[in-house]
Amino acid sequence: MISIQIFTSTEPPSLGITRNLFLVAVGFVEELGYLGVFISMTLESALIPIPSEIVVPLAGYLSYEDVFNFWLIVLTATGANLLGSLILYLLGARYGRRLLERYGWLLHVRESDLERAEKWLAKYGAVFILIGRMTPALRTVVSLPAGIGRMDVGVFSILTLIGSLPWNLALAYAGFILGQNWIIVEELLGKVDLIVAAALLLLLIYFLWVRRVIES
Repeated sequence: MISIQIFTSTEPPSLGITRNLFLVAVGFVEELGYLGVFISMTLESALIPIPSEIVVPLAGYLSYEDVFNFWLIVLTATGANLLGSLILYLLGARYGRRLLERYGWLLHVRESDLERAEKWLAKYGAVFILIGRMTPALRTVVSLPAGIGRMDVGVFSILTLIGSLPWNLALAYAGFILGQNWIIVEELLGKVDLIVAAALLLLLIYFLWVRRVIES
């Protein structure tokens, strides 16, 4: 078992998650090591609210302490993202909208969210999946409309890997360079979500403009 000094007070830092969820995320890594990272990230990608913003920076910090190998953490998290995303994809393909009607409250996905994602997927296709994987508010949700729409599973898997790798690399590196201050990564991400979303939106607009120019 890994011994981690999480915080000195009786309460965790001010995060966008509950104390219990925070402790569960840290506990997975503390008790199970690489397997804990893999399980946590698989659950997160399957819409179970285990935050990657806690798990991966913590693992990155532990690689700084020579407990983990940095690149193995990145690859473990990315592989887990693929597995969890495929689980959600297959559930969407198998049960469609019935999944949301029955379990939407548990997955924290509203029907209006799904309808919006389906429209974006129909309009932008693979670009939506790729950019969605690197957008904090969308990265775990995009698998559901992809499954419901029966997107080619091979293309979906490749896009998931390409989009998940830089996300995990950034989180792990943030934990590595912040050291014992790794915990502030989640708080910082909350502040930059809008900036990231805006930048990715501009990238999407540019991509569509280039494609239109080429087609014309």
